[in-house]
Amino acid sequence: MHLSYLLSVALAATSLVEAALPARLRGRGSSTASMAAKRRSVGNLKRREVKEVVSPKLFIISMFDSEADVWYDDVQNQLGLLDQNFTIPGFSPLFPDAHCTSSGDVCQLTTGEGEINAASTVTALLLSPQFNLTSTYFLITGIAGGNPHLITTGSVTFARYAIQFDLQYEFDPRQMPANLSWTGYVPQGGSYPDMPDGIDYPTEVYGTEIFELNVNLLERAYYIASLATLNDTDGAAKYRATYGYAPANQPPSVVKCDSGTANQYWSGSTLGEAFQNYTLLMTNGTGNYCATQQEDNATLEALLRGTLSGLVDFSRIILMRTISDFDRAPPGEAEMFHLLDADQEGFEPSIMNIYQAGIEIVKDMRMYWTGTYDKGLKPGNYIGDAFNSLGGEVAPDIGTEAIYIN
Repeated sequence: MHLSYLLSVALAATSLVEAALPARLRGRGSSTASMAAKRRSVGNLKRREVKEVVSPKLFIISMFDSEADVWYDDVQNQLGLLDQNFTIPGFSPLFPDAHCTSSGDVCQLTTGEGEINAASTVTALLLSPQFNLTSTYFLITGIAGGNPHLITTGSVTFARYAIQFDLQYEFDPRQMPANLSWTGYVPQGGSYPDMPDGIDYPTEVYGTEIFELNVNLLERAYYIASLATLNDTDGAAKYRATYGYAPANQPPSVVKCDSGTANQYWSGSTLGEAFQNYTLLMTNGTGNYCATQQEDNATLEALLRGTLSGLVDFSRIILMRTISDFDRAPPGEAEMFHLLDADQEGFEPSIMNIYQAGIEIVKDMRMYWTGTYDKGLKPGNYIGDAFNSLGGEVAPDIGTEAIYIN
């Protein structure tokens, strides 16, 4: 049987899998068939057994192949992330390698999607003897859904807080009292639903519910990324116009707002409003989630434990998400159609803008490493988790004294 025939059959099968995906996911490259085929292709890369430990200035963390490919394909700037390739024990079988520039100053990995994949891969990185990460900055960057009241597709977001939406009690609304208009989500240990007045802060806290990052580093990354020219498409603009209000119907921009994590790929205004209430509750009234994704709190928990072990520095984390789609339907459109069938056309600009904004941060870090980044941008705010695990000079403004361990 000819090789060309086998290849044509494989490509046809991949196309069928891709066509079966919801419209929101087509082109995302998240089907197992397409990723496995790409993995075999990347498997031809030359790997290097390095005797010297690599000490990156910046480590880019992607979640799936399209988010990673935009860094490999940077023809204009020739970042050269595939110059060195290391297979790391414990990485995802689909993404087993870390990739670095020839000098080792910038590296990148792909965790795989979902909270378990993210935590497992990042933990494997921290434990690898291949890298010294004690002075490394981490750019966690991928696509996300967006709250149309705060953001629009193609936009670039930088988060101070990451909130774990799905770490709550959950009831099927069909089995709740008919006179209640709750979503079914209740903070753990509480008796009332997600409400904006903070009536029921969770009393059963696992520690990953919320993280706070270095605002001084966030502000610098935000400013640098704001210098980028963002990508947009006519298709994305056309769908945005169906919302009829700003900022949903506006062009992409760079925005400071927060990130919500859940394994569930959820959609709908009712859930969105509940999760915004939960964000306000967990941030003591200061947070506003605009990006929804499936990994960030897991990644941050791994990095926090790495900091406690002296392997990394939690103050050197940038959380950047670009918006590929809206987390709720425009007026007059059914929520199920919006999630499963609507062609929002935001995927392409969101992927491109990972690079457009991210490369500016890479350039700034390279240019001003000595004297600025190497010393670290000291946080002026609390950083860490709900437990105050890291301690520090600044008192926590998240969590409650009852759960602090420092």
